[in-house]
Formats: sequence, structure tokens, C-alpha cells
Amino acid sequence: MSVHHGLWNPLGVKLHYVECGDPNGSIVLLLHGFPSCWISWHHQIPTLSKHFRVIAVDLKGFGDSDKPSARKSYRVENLVNELAVFLSLLGVDGRNKCHVIGHDLGALLGWYLVHLWPRFVSKFVAISCPHPNVHWEYLPSSSFFNKNWICFSQLPYLPEMDALQSDLKIINQCYQHLSKNKKSDDSSYIDAYKYTFSRTVDWTGAINYFRNLPFYRIEPRNNNNSSNKEEDMLQVPCLLIIGNKDVSVQIESFIKSTEFLKTSTLRIIDDASHFPHQEQPKVVNDLLTSYLVRAKVDQKVLRQQKCGGIVGRMKDIVSSTVQYGNTLKDSMQRNISPQTITTNTS
Repeated sequence: MSVHHGLWNPLGVKLHYVECGDPNGSIVLLLHGFPSCWISWHHQIPTLSKHFRVIAVDLKGFGDSDKPSARKSYRVENLVNELAVFLSLLGVDGRNKCHVIGHDLGALLGWYLVHLWPRFVSKFVAISCPHPNVHWEYLPSSSFFNKNWICFSQLPYLPEMDALQSDLKIINQCYQHLSKNKKSDDSSYIDAYKYTFSRTVDWTGAINYFRNLPFYRIEPRNNNNSSNKEEDMLQVPCLLIIGNKDVSVQIESFIKSTEFLKTSTLRIIDDASHFPHQEQPKVVNDLLTSYLVRAKVDQKVLRQQKCGGIVGRMKDIVSSTVQYGNTLKDSMQRNISPQTITTNTS
């Protein structure tokens, strides 16, 4: 397996990424969570690279990518536009679409990407992260990054200082599944994460995501006057993955998330917590492969078809879907649109 490290500068921001697989193949973009970097996907890169051109990026503020300290640099509109330009530089467009797989914070950013740039994405996989319009309201108190921590993260400097305390105990708390295995390679990954987040600057950019994203929601395209509520639903097929032992998110939030999606599949991974792709890599890899490789074949056929036949054919790609009606519950905050997002930040 040949791995290539690269750098791109979309909109003046340096993004580091790891590339593996056929350089002429369809792209799978991997977006890691918090606190992490591209190595979070070390189990998935070898498997997916057999079928795709895999791009595992260090998000802005993480790893070897640029780490601007200004909070405004991590506004959703900036983050998504930079990713969109990054994808276009890699050759992604309305004809040559990519798949996006995100975990945790990376999946949260992925939700905004597929809403704002749906023509770039063939399929989206969200691991351990529900739709942003329900994510923050359903944060369980048992989560280390609960609402109290979100409030704490709004303070300047203190969250960064706290993260560096006690030999970065926050890393140990997040990656308990690695320390429990007692394997030498798992221990080396914990050391790698600690090295990656060993400085204050390594935390400022990462925490800035939490100083912005909780205040963003996705708007309905036609507000409450839409005659066809189905038009407001995300058209990109989505696979939602959650571990059955995950205390950081609630299964109810994933079920609620499907109300925003035209076509969705929900999978619960047994004996896994917040990192199912690391705790049960073979199960997750098999799931990803079966979900995406079929789409790879069908996408070649779709390029030869007229646009009018795409929607009907895409429905056949997903073997098991969760379909919801044309209307959503009025009590639900409905903020869906591929074009717009809202925030109450200043």
C-alpha cells in the first residue's frame, strides 16, 4: 500500500492530507473527529483504497494543517467553502462526485458540506454524529463533551490550558478503548495523539470549532410555506452509524436525523462506543464497502443517463432505507436547505 502525503492551499489555508489508492479512481474524503487527525482512519484507509482514491485530511486547526487562532476562521461558511475548493482542486465536480465519510466533529462538518454542496457528493456516511439540527439538543450529560463543556469552551485560554493538564488526560478519556486493549500498537496511537496535541496552539483551533458550530443550524429552503416538504429534505443518500455503547450521543438523535433525509440507512454496531471504526474495524469496513462500492459501479452508469433518471436510480443503490413522509412534525425545528445556514453568533 503506497501512501502519499500532500498539501493544498484552498483560499490561502494549508490543508495536509494523506492519499492512498488509484489516483484516477473515485474519491472518498475522510473527515476525522475531535481530538484527532488523519490517523484516526488507519483501519479504513487500506480497505477503502482497494476501491477508491482515499483522501484523509487533517481538518483546519488539526494535525499538520494550518491552525489560525482567530475564532472567526472556524465559522461554518469558511470551513465548508475551504473544503469545497479543496475537493474541486482534487477534481470533484457535479459530474465526478465523491463520497464523504465523517466521524464525530468531522461528520458534523460533513453534514454542512453535503447540505451546501450536494452536487459534489454521491453518498455521505456519518459515524457517531447525528444531524446538526438535533445534535446539540440531544447531547447526553454522560458525554465528556456535554453542554457544560460546550459552555466552558466559550471561555478564552482556559479550555486550552485545561486540556494540557495531567499529561493530556483528555486524550486518555477520549481513547479509553485503545488503553483497554493493552496492545503495543494501540498504545503507540495514544502517544501519537498526545504528541499531536502537545501544545496550546494544537488545541486553540480545535476548540474553536466548539466556539462556533453549536450556534449554527441549517435553514429550510422554503421556510414553512413549502408546498412540497420533501424538497427540503437532503437528497444525498446517507448512512448513519452508531455504537450500541456510545454514551456521547443518543440513538434518538439519529432517528430524528432521518427526518431530514430523503434516503437513509441506520446501522448500530454491537460492542462499540464512540469510535466504532476503531473498535470494530472489520464490521465497519465491510459496511462501508458494501454501501459505497455498489454506488461506484452505479455512478458510472448514471453518467451515461439523462439527469431525469438519476433520482429513481439512486433509490436502488441503498439496500435498506428508512423513508419518511412528505411532512415533518410541526414541533420539530425544521432547518433544512442545501443553500443556507443560520447562526446567532455575532
